[in-house]
This record gives sequence, C-alpha cells and structure tokens, in this order.
Amino acid sequence: MTSLPLVFDAPKRGLPPRHLADLDEAGRRAAVTDLGLPAFRADQLSRHYFGRLENDSAAMTDLSPALRDQLAAELLPPLLTEVRHLETDAGTTRKSLWRLHDGTLVESVLMRYPARTGHPERITVCVSSQAGCGMACPFCATGQGGLKRNLSTGEIVDQVVAAARDSARGEIPGGPGRLSNVVFMGMGEPLANYSRLVAALRRLIDPSPAGLGLSQRSITVSTVGLVPAIDKLANEGLNVTLAVSLHAPDDELRNTLVPVNTRWNVAEVLASADAYAARTGRRYSIEYAMIRDINDQPWRADLLGDLLAPRLAHVNLIPLNPTPGSDWDASPKPVEREFVRRLEQRGVPVTVRDTRGREIDGACGQLAASG
Repeated sequence: MTSLPLVFDAPKRGLPPRHLADLDEAGRRAAVTDLGLPAFRADQLSRHYFGRLENDSAAMTDLSPALRDQLAAELLPPLLTEVRHLETDAGTTRKSLWRLHDGTLVESVLMRYPARTGHPERITVCVSSQAGCGMACPFCATGQGGLKRNLSTGEIVDQVVAAARDSARGEIPGGPGRLSNVVFMGMGEPLANYSRLVAALRRLIDPSPAGLGLSQRSITVSTVGLVPAIDKLANEGLNVTLAVSLHAPDDELRNTLVPVNTRWNVAEVLASADAYAARTGRRYSIEYAMIRDINDQPWRADLLGDLLAPRLAHVNLIPLNPTPGSDWDASPKPVEREFVRRLEQRGVPVTVRDTRGREIDGACGQLAASG
C-alpha cells in the first residue's frame, strides 16, 4: 500500500500571479487604493469579471484604456490557457485541458443536461482544486499520477467563471444558458487545499457583482474523508453539499481502495459527515464506485445499507470508469441492480450516476491532464 504523508499539502512552487478572485471585497479595494486609485474601481472590475463574465480588458469601456490596462495587469492576469478541449454527447459534455502560469496542467468538465419533467435544465461544471492528487486511490487516474501542487483560489474560481462565460455565450449546444451547478470532483482532494477551497466557495456564492451569486445548494464538495477538515468545514457558516467518496463499507477493503482510511476509518468518516449534516441540515452523498468482484458483493450492499439506514445520507453509485493500466472493471448491470435493490430494501435512497464524458476520459476518476 502507498504510504501517505503526515501533512496533506502540495510541493511548493512559484506562486500564481495575484488575481481579483484571490481577494475578498475589502482586499480588492485595498489593492486598488495601493495603486493610487479610488476604491470604487475595484467594484467596477468585479462587475466586469463576475457580473459580465468579461475577460477582455478592451471590452471594459467604462475605464480609460490606460486605466483598464493597468488594472488588468495588476488584478486580472491570465490564469488559465486552454490547451485543447474534447467533446462528446453531441457537444453537451466538454472536457478542457488548461495550462497554468508555471506550465502545470489541470482539467475541468462542463456538462449540459436538458430539462425534463419536474426538473429544469442544468449546466454543471466539474472543477479541479489541485493539480494531481496525493490520496493515492488505485482506481483513479488522478491519484495514480500523484500530487503536483495546490491551485490558488483564483485558479479554482477562474475555471468556474470560464464555464459560466461559455454557457452564457452559447458555446455549448442549446443556446445561451446559465451555469447552475459546481461540483468539486475534478482533480485533487478539495479539503487538502482547505483555505483556498473555502475562499473559492465564498467567491462563488457572494452575490453579483462581488461574486458569481450561485446557490450554496448547487455546489458540491467531494472528499475521501479528511475528518478534521470536514469538521472545520461544518463550522464555516457554509451550506454546500458534502459528498464522501466511501467506495467500501468495511475498513479492510477501504484501506486498499482509499488509503487515507488508515488515518480515519469508516466509522470516523461517517460520524464526521453526520455532524456536518446535523449542523447544516443538509443530506450528504456517499459516492461508491462499483468495481467488479471487488466491492460489489451482496453482503457489502447489506453492510452499507445497515450503516446508512439511520443517517441523513444518499448513495450515489458510480459504474467504474476505465483508467490506464488498471485491471479493474465496472460491475455487471445485474450486480449493480441487486446492489441498488438491497440498499433500497433498507430504506437508503440511491441513484446510479450517469457516466457522461467516459469517451473523452472526462468521467469520474478519469482526469489525468496529460498534455
């Protein structure tokens, strides 16, 4: 088994340039006044970036050319350069490969779901919080590649702003639309980049033009189970959805599938998630990758159901997506259906995730950011 570091942090590299999204409102005004400009210029810049989703300083015509160039250089430096994007599902699923200032590569995935009876249209972006991942889960392409570095708050937020911009400009089939959901299920363990993640969450939910004005209920933060960080998140005054990547109900198997389980076991992780649910009133999600002959046995379904029946939790089963070099495969559909039946028999709500993006290596566990 791969050993885990005692401190979940990324290698130190050159810092990304300071960006508007790294700063709260007070920080932006202070940055602008440090340039010898009136504080309201920060509000103008925020309105362009968060409100109008503008990334071209030439379009900021309420600022003089000299002023817009100065402010853009100081507070709107380019953070993400698109290397390429791949599309599937008739263009409604798009994976983007981004190059950061230091050459580091990360990926995000934009997905558009059509409206259906009782459900409005959804446009969701899956974003990365780290370049690579240090959690070493053997069935995940990102985990197999190791951790490169943490992303800055600005680099996280800019992925979301780029997705909102593309949606608003009708760059995915279906015409102009509004980004509705953000899931932190891309590259990295979000809670291992805690302070930058929380700052990014605040930028996403701050009302426009201070932030993107997204509903907290439309944002999901996934974790393999960093218990101290879950406990800390519960006290941030945030109301985002928590998703726990469990993948096994017993410690013996989970120690292998999710090595951090040797630090915080299944009982400790679920207790922490219960506390989060109690403090926020929000049901949490249990993410469970269905792996043929590994974690899909009927007795494991029964054990998972018994663990979760008394809890405010929902199970999201994920058919395993193929990753390079892995001998593991997704569970057969009859096995998956029996797993669902046994959970429902115990009163546990369960859904099976749509594996969108698999054809472009953009589904859960497939992001590797290879150039």
